[in-house]
Amino acid sequence: MFHLDQARQNDIDPGFDKQLRANLMSISCQMRPIILRLNSSLGCCNNVTLEGRQGVAVNRRSFLLSGFSFGAAIAFCRPALAADGNSPLFRQARAALDQYAPMVRFDDVVGITDFAQPSRAPRFHLLDMGSGRVSSFLVAHGRGSDPAHSGWLQRFSNEAGSNCSSQGAYLTGAYYTGAHGRSMRLAGLDATNDAAEARAIVVHGAWYVSPAMVRDHGKLGRSEGCFAFAENELETVLDRLGPGRLLLARKF
Repeated sequence: MFHLDQARQNDIDPGFDKQLRANLMSISCQMRPIILRLNSSLGCCNNVTLEGRQGVAVNRRSFLLSGFSFGAAIAFCRPALAADGNSPLFRQARAALDQYAPMVRFDDVVGITDFAQPSRAPRFHLLDMGSGRVSSFLVAHGRGSDPAHSGWLQRFSNEAGSNCSSQGAYLTGAYYTGAHGRSMRLAGLDATNDAAEARAIVVHGAWYVSPAMVRDHGKLGRSEGCFAFAENELETVLDRLGPGRLLLARKF
């Protein structure tokens, strides 16, 4: 981050130094409270919106050049997106909750997998329907849905032995311990995924899902149609989603 002391050390024009001070004063007076909105599905801070009582918008470059710094460090791992209960994802979730209401026991959290995104992106979203907040995670698709292993889902299938991901709404079921450790069963609610139980399509952890896999290969490994998560994030997904809730999967 660029600071005034650094400006002096680098013999920057004093007029620029004065302008930086003015920027700091203007921003700090309008900032109360500060809301950081991260607009990158990969968790990169490409745009940061700062909003206060009067509203002020500053892009990442301007924010850094302003010399504004926080008193404490802000760190993110898998950031929750800013609350926006009116976003398309939330509208989709509310519509699905209305449609499947008789079968869904809990409507506080909905899981959405956007298979229009590549596997390198955190494309599984946990929507908190009360607060409007979203947490996003990496998730693999089935190898039958991506035969060339391009990292993009090419097709869906509900057929046994296809090793494909299936689109549709799922009801989350019981926890169990299987070949992949702690896992969660799923029941397909649509004609496009009603063979999920027979095909043993579940939520589980996998070694081939991780940021390191994305870094080294530009994509994740593939499952046999299951929703496979990073092993160090699985517990969070299982505990927050839990049995009796809705999981949606398709290209949004």
